[in-house]
Formats: sequence, structure tokens, C-alpha cells
Amino acid sequence: MTHILAISGSLRKASYNSGLVRAAEALALALEGVTVAGMTLHGIPLYNGDVEAAEGIPAAVTALKDAIRAADGVLLVTPEYNNGIPGVFKNAVDWASRPASEIGEIFGGKPVAIIGASLGGFGTILSQNHWLPVIRTLGMRPWFQGRLMVSRASSLFDGEGNLTDDETRKRLSDFVAGFAAFAGA
Repeated sequence: MTHILAISGSLRKASYNSGLVRAAEALALALEGVTVAGMTLHGIPLYNGDVEAAEGIPAAVTALKDAIRAADGVLLVTPEYNNGIPGVFKNAVDWASRPASEIGEIFGGKPVAIIGASLGGFGTILSQNHWLPVIRTLGMRPWFQGRLMVSRASSLFDGEGNLTDDETRKRLSDFVAGFAAFAGA
């Protein structure tokens, strides 16, 4: 069984990226030997080294680290804000890399793929590209055989952020299957 952790980088209730996560979870049910479990970033505070020193790692961060550790692969489902990585998403990864002595244990060699949805015509191409130095620094193993950038998302999702477009659903299913094969190899 190949277990993929899909992390939504958006906190918005009707997020298109959280909708992609839910769709990936549902589509994985039709894939033999693959599970996808979604996770949000709710409850993760802004990183503060003083808080870390005084109080340790917050419970929400520990849960994220445990989920990454247990997964065979991590799917970063990223919005794009101002042509880059959303601060809340980068913040969560920064917290998960603490203490630095655990980076290799949590992230080292972990298969990773990046997808995302946005309102614009270019999908999340710049955000996805901005993730590359981060995953390189963490020592993750990126999957470059597939690419999924969902553009003009408002026409592909309903008002609750659920994916309604069959073509995008097919592309997502193919992407998840390909990434799962990579992560499970």
C-alpha cells in the first residue's frame, strides 16, 4: 500500500486547493494499493524561535511532522499568492523542519510532488517553481514526470470548493497514480 499525504496550503474554507486534496482522496479509492490522506495547516502558529525554545514544538506541528514521517510521499497542493509560495504554507514547512537535527528524518529522501489551483491563467507555475529550492534544501526527492497546474479554477469548482470538472478530475487521477508509483517504488 502506498500512502500519500496531500497538504493543502490554503486556510480558506472553500479553497480550490483543499478541493483538489478532497478530489485526490476520492480518486485514490479507485487506484489499487493507493491511499491519499488530506491535511490542512489549521492550528499551526507563526514560527517564532522564542516560542520553540520556551514551549517546544506545538501539537499541530507535531501532527504535521508525524503525518509526513508516516507517508510514502508528500503532495504539496499549493495556491499562488503574489507570484509565490503562500506564507502560511512556507511557515508550516519551516516549523516542521524544527529542530534542524530532524530534517533528514522527516524530509530526507521523501518523495514529493507539487500541484495547485489558482484563479489566473497560468495556474500555480510560479509557486510550484518557488517550492523547488525549499524541497532541495530539505533533501526531498521530487517527482518531475507529471505536472498539474489548474488555471481559471473558479470555472472548475463549485461554491464550496469542490472540483466539478471531469477533465481536471482525469488529469488529477493520472497525476496521483503516477506519483504513487514513484513514491511506492
